[in-house]
Amino acid sequence: MSLHGGIPAAIVDDVRRGERLEWWTLAWMTSVVIVMGLVMGSSQAMKAAVIEDLLSLVPAIVFLLSTHWERKQPNRRFPFGYRRANSLAFLVAATALLSVGAFLAYESVTTLVHQEHPTVGGITLFGHTIWLGWLMIAALAYSVVPPMIVGHLKHPIATRIRDKVLHTDALMQKADWQTGLAGIAGIIGIGLGWWWADAAAALFISLSIIKDAIGALEKAVAELLDGTPRALDSNDMSEDAEQLTEALKKQFGDIEVRLRETGRYIAAEVDCAPPTVVPTAKDLLGDELAWRLASLTFRPVATDSPVN
Repeated sequence: MSLHGGIPAAIVDDVRRGERLEWWTLAWMTSVVIVMGLVMGSSQAMKAAVIEDLLSLVPAIVFLLSTHWERKQPNRRFPFGYRRANSLAFLVAATALLSVGAFLAYESVTTLVHQEHPTVGGITLFGHTIWLGWLMIAALAYSVVPPMIVGHLKHPIATRIRDKVLHTDALMQKADWQTGLAGIAGIIGIGLGWWWADAAAALFISLSIIKDAIGALEKAVAELLDGTPRALDSNDMSEDAEQLTEALKKQFGDIEVRLRETGRYIAAEVDCAPPTVVPTAKDLLGDELAWRLASLTFRPVATDSPVN
């Protein structure tokens, strides 16, 4: 089969659900940034959480842009359409995730090396002076809830539509609520006189973020270099790509099969003469995943001419 542009009908509804979740993400996380900024003070964990929440908007934005471009039809300047918009968005989202982890790690290590002692003072509200740390903890608790909810909802959709951008965004949401919990631990540590607790909590989270980001970046680069289709949660070949390879070899024998991923779609090349009856995507991948096969090309194997 050949996909000439637009989003396949089989996944249109899920793509729209993903877009709605991303709009909710932008609205919720903007409110989180505002609330956090109002009570940030001099806390390292709070500062890191605010920056991290700002960067977490990037995957949501690039997902919405990529699906917008993916719907466009091919034209003279882009005769193959805009299927790679998702690949480019994935690279941007992975880079944003890595930036979050690197920033958190740098700020935390710097604080620990310089032994900076953050202070959390008091604030007067309605004639009463209260410890600012309580407001920080309340803001951090609020920052945990939205990403925990939307991140949980995004993951199954990302799996169904094979969208690495949405999957990376779900990882970003996980980083958001983990950073919020670490920030609460840090603020409590400051209140107990443990100056290092604030930065240590942020550093602990940053290492997990960097690990996820490096894995995502490896897959993004591989995709842009026409690598084999990768799974969402690892750098191994995806299960549907393995299924496609096995189905082609079962039908045409011990042949060379080359697969590459373009956004959420797979392009396949087979080294054999074109058959009389070309198998359909449903024959090879089944009804549920047929939309994944964007193109199937047969290339006759060249044979050496006899020497006279």
